[in-house]
Amino acid sequence: MEELDVEPPVTVIPGVNSDKKQLCFEWGPGEMLVCETLYGSAEHKEKRPGCPNVFVVCKDEDIYSQTLRKLFNESHGIFVGLQKDEKEKVGKSKNAQLVRVSKNYRSVIRACMEDSHQMAVSTRDPDMHMQHSTQVSILSAMELIWNLCEIMFIEAAPAGPLLSHLLDWVRLHVCDVDNLACEVLRSECPAKHENFWNVVTMFVLQGRMDEARQLLSKEANTNATSVSMCKILDELMRKMPVFNPGSTQTLTEIELKWQHWHEECQRFLQDGTFASNPHLETLCKILVGDENTILEKRDLMTTWYHFLVTRLLYCHPTVKHVELHLYAQSSLDLFLGGESSPEPLDSILLAAFEFDIHQVIKECSIALSNWWFVAHLTDLLDHCSLLQSHNLYFGSNMREYLLLEYASGLFSHHSLWQLAVDYFDYCPEYGKAYLELHIERIPLDTENKALKVLRICEQRMMNEQVRSICKIMAMKAVRNNRLGSALSWSIRAKDAAFATLISDRFLKDYCERGTFSDLDLIDNLGSSMLLSDRLTFLGKYREFHRLYGEKQFFAAAKLLLMLMTARIAPCSFWMTLLTDALPLLEQKEVIFSSDQTYELMKCLEDVMAAKSKNQKLQDDENETLKVEFLRLALARNLARAIVKEGTVEES
Repeated sequence: MEELDVEPPVTVIPGVNSDKKQLCFEWGPGEMLVCETLYGSAEHKEKRPGCPNVFVVCKDEDIYSQTLRKLFNESHGIFVGLQKDEKEKVGKSKNAQLVRVSKNYRSVIRACMEDSHQMAVSTRDPDMHMQHSTQVSILSAMELIWNLCEIMFIEAAPAGPLLSHLLDWVRLHVCDVDNLACEVLRSECPAKHENFWNVVTMFVLQGRMDEARQLLSKEANTNATSVSMCKILDELMRKMPVFNPGSTQTLTEIELKWQHWHEECQRFLQDGTFASNPHLETLCKILVGDENTILEKRDLMTTWYHFLVTRLLYCHPTVKHVELHLYAQSSLDLFLGGESSPEPLDSILLAAFEFDIHQVIKECSIALSNWWFVAHLTDLLDHCSLLQSHNLYFGSNMREYLLLEYASGLFSHHSLWQLAVDYFDYCPEYGKAYLELHIERIPLDTENKALKVLRICEQRMMNEQVRSICKIMAMKAVRNNRLGSALSWSIRAKDAAFATLISDRFLKDYCERGTFSDLDLIDNLGSSMLLSDRLTFLGKYREFHRLYGEKQFFAAAKLLLMLMTARIAPCSFWMTLLTDALPLLEQKEVIFSSDQTYELMKCLEDVMAAKSKNQKLQDDENETLKVEFLRLALARNLARAIVKEGTVEES
């Protein structure tokens, strides 16, 4: 496992001359910083003086990594599942659930780490190899820290099981011995291999007694002089007391057994049983917990926390949580020997051993390159009810603060923003406010994306954002002359003014072309037509044409007259309505009654008066001819209607 050596990300901006103090910036969309520089590409080196370039600095580069996008996507489902299941479980079942969730997070980290490793191995590009190798190192450190936090904070195992968990932790993250063991066992004579004793020692240092005993049996078979010593050491390893979670033995009984076993190991060592074989003697010294001997093997352990767990295994196997930080600090000091200062990873692990949750989160926030780790770990610890005393550092909920930061970073990505919505949903104090601000910055490139954003807003009763999205999409549709789509968006926004504007455009197009576009939409307006008078008129006017097409002349005439007398049509359309009455006036059967005909005559005179008043009386012969035809048709229809009505009264 490589050490975590990650500094807070620093972006070097080319073309910045701090002496000239020319650097300025503006906040751009999507968490970007737009900086003015003198930097130019090779093909544009000849720049005019005072004509700077623009350099874009993104807040969170990790969201563009393919491997980390997998981490973000898969952990999202775990996060949402945890929030939904929170209230369903209590007591032991809840604790077991939280441990299971923690393991799920770690499995996702490990899967992403393996993907990065495969990419690093397969690529031939040195830069990409370095990038993927760095990701492997970071992800490996993240899993190491998370696993320790799981042991210390979430499982919180008592003395006995605690050491068992720490041994599993070391075995999982310090696994060089397995590859080395395979190499030794594949050789013709494993006991003669140059790394044979290193592998046996490494197994013992990790408490893997079964593997160590199997290798020792090969030494006994090869070297006749060591047979008796190997058998004695094998028996000591076999009898080493180990806490078994399923055992009925108490911790006191285990301590007594371990003490007797420890004294037996010391007797064999003091009797010089292994004096003739330095390798076996070293192994026995490790079993009795000789710190100097263990420390001499630091090269085989590689890390101070491996040294810590080995030291606990053979010196303090029943260590308690409250004692760990003392052993951790002394192990670090002994292992480093004052030769070098602790790395960021060391500080994080020490804070975890000290049970200082706040310091763990703080150190991880500084050392890691994105907010994913601290946001999800803090959320999980909050579900364990471990953060209440730490919220005072932020003046509000620390969990929410970190989730908001993480989700804000996701919103700058073209697809990950959808994940961020759920994180904002589970931030009860500021989540909705953040979502409202961020969702307004999403570029509505397509109607499908706009509909997706709209559904999110509608589900959360974000009425202002719903209206804003609909207006934006309606304006785009109008600019592209897609009136049906524009009308649909304006209806969805419940924007009466815009619906009126688009209805006017429909009527204008009808006047110019003689037909309606988007008939399906207009025919199915339903109650939506009540949004504005003009939209009502458009829907009813279309209904008039449908009735006329179906030869329902009386119903069509009644509707047409209602449209004219209700005065909901634009003034410019009145003459069109009167012209639509002509075919009905010329029917063989009398359609308009005398009263209706008088109403039509009054409407015609009102139209002429309005034109005269506005000084728009046209000298156009077609207009004059149309008026004359209307007057003639109205007069003839009136005469026919009076005769018909008189005949009916007489009969």
